[in-house]
Amino acid sequence: MAEAYLRQRCYGARRSLLEPVKAFVTTVEAHWDGVLAWQRNRLSNGLLEGTSSLVQAAKRRARGYRSKAKMITIIYLLAGKLPLPGIHTI
Repeated sequence: MAEAYLRQRCYGARRSLLEPVKAFVTTVEAHWDGVLAWQRNRLSNGLLEGTSSLVQAAKRRARGYRSKAKMITIIYLLAGKLPLPGIHTI
């Protein structure tokens, strides 16, 4: 049902005189399977992108560490959002 609706909308938009609309339809058609998969599952990769950004930040902070274990520890510290006390607590 969603696929038929999307095909109909793309067909109508293709006949538009506006080039940005035609370009959008081209993009939708290029990612057709992904668009329909989202319609079925309602999943996105936002969580994965957020995690990737945390890992990249950890890599920047951990430069100089030579072991993979220390790198993983830094990732856990950044991603874990633990309530760690400051160094100079009174």
